[in-house]
Amino acid sequence: MIKIENYKAGEFRKSIGYKYFMPNLINAEWTWSDGKLNKLLENASFELGQLNSFGKLVPNADLFIHLHITKEAVVSSKIEGTQTHFDEAFLQKENIIPERKDDWQEVQNYTEALNNAVEELKKLPISSRLILKTHKILMQGVRGNKKTPGEYRRSQNWIGGKSLEDAVFIPPHHEYLSELMSDIENYIHNENIDVPLLIKAAIIHYQFETIHPFLDGNGRIGRLLIPLFLIEKKVLEMPLLYLSSFFEEDKNLYYDNLTRVRTHNDILQWIKYFLVGIIQTSKKATLTLSNIILLKLKNETIIQNHFGKRIKAGLQLHNYLLGQPLVSIKEVADVCNLSLKSAGDLVKLFQQYVLLKEYTGKFRNRIFMYEAYLNLFDD
Repeated sequence: MIKIENYKAGEFRKSIGYKYFMPNLINAEWTWSDGKLNKLLENASFELGQLNSFGKLVPNADLFIHLHITKEAVVSSKIEGTQTHFDEAFLQKENIIPERKDDWQEVQNYTEALNNAVEELKKLPISSRLILKTHKILMQGVRGNKKTPGEYRRSQNWIGGKSLEDAVFIPPHHEYLSELMSDIENYIHNENIDVPLLIKAAIIHYQFETIHPFLDGNGRIGRLLIPLFLIEKKVLEMPLLYLSSFFEEDKNLYYDNLTRVRTHNDILQWIKYFLVGIIQTSKKATLTLSNIILLKLKNETIIQNHFGKRIKAGLQLHNYLLGQPLVSIKEVADVCNLSLKSAGDLVKLFQQYVLLKEYTGKFRNRIFMYEAYLNLFDD
């Protein structure tokens, strides 16, 4: 049994020319006596429950999931230094300027990795097999693709600094990865302990980031594990909650709280910070869903009242825009089964009622954006 207030994070061990941190195992019963933690846990569970219930009530919620996932992909990648903007993530590759294509591809990979992992959860529990497959998708064809995608590292890595000599933090030696990752997996699936799932999620994220089992992509996989864990445990029905925006608001605070566990054995502070993130992010996500529904009803009413013989095509296009909010006239023609001229006329009608806005500033090959909808996801 581990008491949170008395937690010992691990120890620094000597290797040749450096010291690495060896975390203690986490697969155990966890207890605490801090009353503030109980209150935060209660509030976080309530707000997450509200979000989950609201999500189940929303008709065709899967239309909006893509935007939530893409926002997570953009922000989680941004924490690692990627510069893609939210709207850019919906452009086709040929419309991305050359110097931004690597960043754009990293966001696309994250989106694919998360979508694939959510689908895999239907038949495969969270496991090394799932984690490795997700990592392989994340790293395919991007800057870290030479750093053993889909495999745990077989060499020492480090965080911060240019080398092991000046590193800010050195994770455990690779010879211990099998034991440490098995411990996380066993903890995830241990049904014989009564640790609340949100506390478990906080501990799992901390431990994964401390182990840093990959040569690259650890932060993104670690953040991605949070919604996957909550979905697998039926805390969430749909992938609607992502903490990357909360972490990104003050990246230094995020890293400081993780570091403090290792330097001061203060996992209590980390868990409190994590639960505050659940509370704030759940409230934001619920508000976003509510605003989406209002916007959807408002604009469908505009289409039904003003589009005349184009009502059917207008509703069809509007529905498509909820999943893909940047479109070309050719896309509109394909989606609505129209000629290019009719598609252009439909887009003009959308512009007239401020449902679409020209995005590129070009005369040819123009792209149009559902700006009011995208703005709902902008922090």
